Amino acid sequence: MRSWQRKTGPSLKGSNNPAWIPTAPAGANAGVGYGGAVECLDWSTAVIVAELKALGLDERTLVIFTSDNGARDDRGGSNAPLRGRKGTTWEGGQRVPCIMRWPGTIPMGTTCREVATAMDLLRTFARLGGTDAPSDRIVDGKDIRPLMCGESGATSPHDAFFYFRDGLEAVRSGPWKRHVRKGNQEMRGLYDLATDICETTNVADRHPSVVRDLEAKLAACRKDLGDSAVGMAGANCRPIGRVSNPAPLTRYDPNHPYIIAMYDLEDAG
Repeated sequence: MRSWQRKTGPSLKGSNNPAWIPTAPAGANAGVGYGGAVECLDWSTAVIVAELKALGLDERTLVIFTSDNGARDDRGGSNAPLRGRKGTTWEGGQRVPCIMRWPGTIPMGTTCREVATAMDLLRTFARLGGTDAPSDRIVDGKDIRPLMCGESGATSPHDAFFYFRDGLEAVRSGPWKRHVRKGNQEMRGLYDLATDICETTNVADRHPSVVRDLEAKLAACRKDLGDSAVGMAGANCRPIGRVSNPAPLTRYDPNHPYIIAMYDLEDAG
């Protein structure tokens, strides 16, 4: 096990408590690989919560724990029972954990099963901060405060969720998920995620009306965002943002720990 302790050092603004730092750096003999990454995440999360308590802020602070999508199953992680791995548009490559804590605002011990995405955090945080997301452009995220706060009858603000991997590969609306492509291969799959979260049984032939509805949503998405798989440009795609005379904020330092993800050690640098 890696050991950690508090040492005297810079502390969070407004705090008289010393900073938390590790007693040993990440390395080959200190909890390597996937297990080491999980250990560090667990430790750093505990430190953040401890500092909030020390500052007297924990009872009025929204804390959200979430992650990147899909485990790489060759590195010790698992998406079971979901189908697929990181980099796919099966549910195993898309779903993420999300735990929220906000005493007095988010009900304790509750679970929300409605569709939400990380894109929703921008608009939600803006509203919580007393403002709104920009109104001069399309913002795909929605305000999910009703879901977070467990409001009675709150449902997902998303009529559909689209899955892209280079091209448009699938769409979900309610419990239904329609697959139309996997890489260079077309497919015609329909899955009921309410009863078949593992996406094992294609029921497209049994629900033609559902297929037609989802195909219409896919067509609308292609018009909006485009689809490279069918050579279609989107009407609302914006140019890539660019900065005049850009200068990097950081420079590569092989001895700095930020460059190392312990589950991707061979890719470091």
